[in-house]
Amino acid sequence: MTDAYTRFVRSAPGGALARQLGLPRPARLRRREGRPEPVLGPVVVLGDSAGADAIAHLLLEEGTDVRRRFEELRSVGSVILVMDELAAPSELGPLVLPLAGAMRSLAPGARVVTISRPAGAEEPARDAARGGVEGFLRSLAHEMRGGATANGVLVEDGVALDAPGVLGALRFFLSARSAFVTGQFLTVSSAAGGETENRSLPLAGRTALVTGAARGIGAAIARTLAADGARVVVLDVPGAGTELSRLANELRAVPIQLDVISDGAGERLVAFLRERGLTLDAVVLNAGITRDKLLANMTPERWDPVLAVNISSQIALTEALLEAGDVLGEAPRVVSLASTSGIAGNRGQTNYAASKAGVMAFVDALAARLEAVGGTANAVAPGFIETEMTAKIPAVTREIARRMNSLQQGGLPVDVAEAIAFLCSAEAGGIRGETLRVCGQNLVGR
Repeated sequence: MTDAYTRFVRSAPGGALARQLGLPRPARLRRREGRPEPVLGPVVVLGDSAGADAIAHLLLEEGTDVRRRFEELRSVGSVILVMDELAAPSELGPLVLPLAGAMRSLAPGARVVTISRPAGAEEPARDAARGGVEGFLRSLAHEMRGGATANGVLVEDGVALDAPGVLGALRFFLSARSAFVTGQFLTVSSAAGGETENRSLPLAGRTALVTGAARGIGAAIARTLAADGARVVVLDVPGAGTELSRLANELRAVPIQLDVISDGAGERLVAFLRERGLTLDAVVLNAGITRDKLLANMTPERWDPVLAVNISSQIALTEALLEAGDVLGEAPRVVSLASTSGIAGNRGQTNYAASKAGVMAFVDALAARLEAVGGTANAVAPGFIETEMTAKIPAVTREIARRMNSLQQGGLPVDVAEAIAFLCSAEAGGIRGETLRVCGQNLVGR
């Protein structure tokens, strides 16, 4: 799904004209189907800490071409900067500046990942250095070219760098599955989680529910989870029954027609799962709607349904599943759909932004509740994604929205789905209460 402008500037005359006028020239992003290798090599691991040695050793054991310097490399696939022992800002330069001379050697679609510790407001010099990593990484992401990305893993003090969550986040950021994720951090707060035995089918043996699954991003999520080996339960309103049945047949999934804001929806979902003997290992709360209007023209008819579908239904469904006690598996994963509108706000979307900001606060609170059973709750916040909904945006506004990110293009539904699939995996067990933006580093908010 490539927009008309991108097709034009990828042509010879269009590219020449774009170069002459200084117009955006979006790179071709290499997603999973176009880049099957899990890590683009060679990988250069920078850093002199024991953690850096451990990361390099683990990648070597997996068969990755790992180097510790850039010398003699004409092309570099991935760079990992391990900065877990920073004590002062003056230590940043010696760690990051070797990358400066290698920036022009980065291959198209290259990956740069930092591994560091979050600032904790305890030691001024140390925390200044830790905070500096964030500014460095976010700025570096703006400078990447050719579809390359830069992201960071923040590892809480006390968590080892070989914890499942650290390695899982690192592998996700290094992979083609994070093609539309750049300038972002994931915090690993505990050593919980487990190794994925089958990397080609990381969700094998698990059952996942996807709400709002009949079309668009929801359908992409269902397809991606199924491709990763999960048995999928697809849920949508009765009005989408035809599309839902078609998707269920395609994926050999279990369909359920249910309006998530109807009275007793949670109890009926629980009854359905019991009747079918299903236990959910992952719950993806994707159902959502928009009813955009400036606040001056906002009415209860536009406000209330958005809050009801986008956040109140998520709370009610999750509460019903938790209270049932027998329909969730061990260490369940809950992933909710937020939005960059909930982070930075958006003109005409006070209702939508309120609901999506509520989603982010909701998963943060839910994560604490699920931690006792080894579960997690996280959110994914898409930016501009090419869907039927965004296709209805006025042409000029849509074109501006596409280019307002570091990758200068809209994302695809599968980009959102890939991030959700990772957060549903065993490896993501140490990641709780996070909101991961899938927006190409949209130039709004953090």
